[in-house]
Amino acid sequence: MNNATANILRFLLVIVAQVFVLINIHLFGCVNAYLYLMALLMLPFEIPRWVQYIIGFVTGFIIDMFTMTYGIHASACTLMMFVRPYLVIALNGRKTDMMTDKPLPGVKDFRWLLAYTVILVFVHQLEAVMLEAFTFKHFWKTLLVILGNTVFSSLVILCCEYLFVPVKKHN
Repeated sequence: MNNATANILRFLLVIVAQVFVLINIHLFGCVNAYLYLMALLMLPFEIPRWVQYIIGFVTGFIIDMFTMTYGIHASACTLMMFVRPYLVIALNGRKTDMMTDKPLPGVKDFRWLLAYTVILVFVHQLEAVMLEAFTFKHFWKTLLVILGNTVFSSLVILCCEYLFVPVKKHN
């Protein structure tokens, strides 16, 4: 199976899991897992930026259609895809040869994947939760929801990456 087919199947699988299973799971009444972000995080770096923006928008729009959130996830996913190349450059230390790597276990080490996942999920959650709340009235509760969603989503994403993505060690 080639890379494009694997990415499409992974995309469809996590969207279905998000829409039909994870949308109904709420820890402590307010913390949710957003596994569908894994499909965006695992996209190859060599995809042109404008295509990444379209993929992010369409992914968020599909989630918005099922959750009735009216563009919140589309906006947050588009922002996450906008920040992604700059974060990769910052994490790689401006090594341009690293841009052809894939953000997968075995290709990148655990600390790199942890930082990459947590920061991008935090960016997504910051925008999504702030747009949903649309007020600073309950700032601390909103911040707690953002942090809870970030930790829980990052944990679920990293566990799924290490469980279901075959690890290929490069020498």
